[in-house]
Amino acid sequence: MKKNNPKMITGKAFLQGLKETAHRPFRLVPYFHPGVWGGQWMKEVCDLPRDVENYAWSFDGVPEENSIYLRYGKVRVEVPSINVVFREPIALLGHKVHARYGTEYPIRFDFLDTMDGGNLSLQVHPLTEYIQETFGMTYTQDESYYILDTKEDASVYLGVKTGINKDDVLHDLRRAQKGEILFPAEKYINKFPVKKHDHISIPAGTIHCSGKNTMVLEISSTPYIFTFKLWDWGRLGLDGLPRPVHLEHGEKVIDWSRNTEWVKTNLINPIEVISQDEHVLEEKTGLHIREPLETRRHWFTDKVYHHTNGTVNQLNLVEGECVLVESPTCAFEPLEIHYAETFIIPASVGEYTIRPYKNSVGKRCATIKAFIR
Repeated sequence: MKKNNPKMITGKAFLQGLKETAHRPFRLVPYFHPGVWGGQWMKEVCDLPRDVENYAWSFDGVPEENSIYLRYGKVRVEVPSINVVFREPIALLGHKVHARYGTEYPIRFDFLDTMDGGNLSLQVHPLTEYIQETFGMTYTQDESYYILDTKEDASVYLGVKTGINKDDVLHDLRRAQKGEILFPAEKYINKFPVKKHDHISIPAGTIHCSGKNTMVLEISSTPYIFTFKLWDWGRLGLDGLPRPVHLEHGEKVIDWSRNTEWVKTNLINPIEVISQDEHVLEEKTGLHIREPLETRRHWFTDKVYHHTNGTVNQLNLVEGECVLVESPTCAFEPLEIHYAETFIIPASVGEYTIRPYKNSVGKRCATIKAFIR
């Protein structure tokens, strides 16, 4: 596939390609984009063009945003990956997820890179009732930060400090929006240090953002366009214009009960061991009970057995250079996955295994897996 050199396939072949995709593990075509707070980690790890100033975002598991490659002999075509959801929702999502979400894909993996960059905007996502009543959406953006990498001063802003006055916070946010002051975020908002492999839960209504020098794998539910920025650190966008702030919505959805003690108890590394043997450790790493996703981390030096249990699985290799995803019954061709790559296991796959491969043989690897509870 080359730019300005289109290829043709038949409609029948196209639909068959979508069907086959929904019955085997697959990756999406990742998308990378610079931003005002962007960092340098993805440029190095993902081997991206060095002439771009930074990379802030990567969508590497968002069918609404990403595409897929379909290959027919020597012909490769690129099509929107959401077509798989529309054409094969039961095979991809499973009956339980389809009954709840229809032809929407409910899991989102993306990267937020602030390594040698800046803080994300201080923000909040709408509560379920607010997004239903105001925007007609059936579910909201609950999310989490899985910390892929950090520098020594890495941090996240999360929840309000115990004892602050909500009216004082909103008053200062309004003054900051008008340019009268710089919002004193650390006066009102908790700032917690983070390290590699921490997992931070962020249910909707929680004020949050990633600080600088933090590489985040964001694991969330899908309606991502409802991010209400509260403060953007006085920055201009890449276009030289002030970045929008959404206080008129944001102030209506902040959960002020999520204070210092509540956040420490409920949102920071709520890790629970599920099972452990000589070669495999399985952990439940979150998420908060209000969130629809379940996340499981597997540490392993040998083959790990998984089962979709009738629902789509989405994973990322968070430790190790390379693994191989295989079918115990040879139902699909093995899929090679490299560090920090996201991959999707359709519900129709059922059982599958993941094992260290190539340079990772004999070394400890880890995946994080998300699925709908």
